[in-house]
Amino acid sequence: MIGWTLGRYLSARFLLTIAAVFLLISSMIYVVDFVELLRRAGNIQGVSAGDIAYLSFLRVPSTSEQIMPFCALFGTMATFINLTRKLELLVARAVGVSVWGFLVPPLAIAAATGIASVVLFNPVFAVMKHHADTIETRLFGRNGEQSNDTAPWIRQKSVDGEAFIRAGQVSANGTNLTSAAAYVYDRAGTFEQRIEAQTGKLLPGVWQFDHVRVTAPGEESFAAGTYLLATNLSPEEAVRGLIAPESVPFWDLPSLRAAAETAGLDGTRYWLQFHILLARPFLFIAMVLIAAAFSLRFFRFGGIQKMVSGGVGAGFVLYVAVKFVGNLGGAGLLSPLAAAWSPAVVASLLGAFALLNQEDG
Repeated sequence: MIGWTLGRYLSARFLLTIAAVFLLISSMIYVVDFVELLRRAGNIQGVSAGDIAYLSFLRVPSTSEQIMPFCALFGTMATFINLTRKLELLVARAVGVSVWGFLVPPLAIAAATGIASVVLFNPVFAVMKHHADTIETRLFGRNGEQSNDTAPWIRQKSVDGEAFIRAGQVSANGTNLTSAAAYVYDRAGTFEQRIEAQTGKLLPGVWQFDHVRVTAPGEESFAAGTYLLATNLSPEEAVRGLIAPESVPFWDLPSLRAAAETAGLDGTRYWLQFHILLARPFLFIAMVLIAAAFSLRFFRFGGIQKMVSGGVGAGFVLYVAVKFVGNLGGAGLLSPLAAAWSPAVVASLLGAFALLNQEDG
């Protein structure tokens, strides 16, 4: 087993390296985001560089949160490679410390960092992102004019049936829509009409669409000045349906999911995000095991570039797998539990298996 002194030394090295990698990548993201926002705000009157710098400061933490697993990967690889080059790990092996002994500090740091990122950092970062989205909507509209693939959707249920409403732009309070389209279904789930409108407004108990074209199956489309669609949504519930799960603090996700489903909205994305955050410490542990499998070899005769490339490639594949499986969960093709937990668990098992095969034959 690893001693207390050596454990503290390795823990400090891992923590400092991971923190340095995180700050370096976050600084790079901030510079790129600041320049891009300056470009977008170039033609807007009354917006100073200080305002853009503040907006970028609010936006960057939510992006940096997504690259935290990579920081664990890069920080662990850098620490192990540095310790190996200085022969410190060789000395530790010589006195009888196995690979599993000096993996205890990085695994403990990874687990603690993952838990802290979920219960402490995520709520702060989510509030900052929500505030940034509000400012960005005021300056640029809802992230600019959006395509049909990225436009926000509202799902509602009312006495007349179900409807899915899409909008090119949405006001900050969620009551005014631009370039709106509504897909209306009856209570039996049969598609009835498609409504395309230049504008839409949420009134008590009804959506009012203006300058409308209505299309129904088997009928010719026709134009109308106004179309009223019954709704049971309040402005707060309409805005809630547009809130990205990444903008919701970890502690509020279960209640927001329940409130969304009570209002007839789809709460799957919030439940999926909740379990993705719960699984994050295991994802950090998986990254440490992958890094160890690629960086714990003695490379006196070269091969360091190959090892680093292999570790980075494996981490990138894991990240893509997390995103891909998460998209399947968000689309309803996988349960949120399977989509959130399977990549981290499988990657941890594969990393442990690789180390067992490498160290213990």
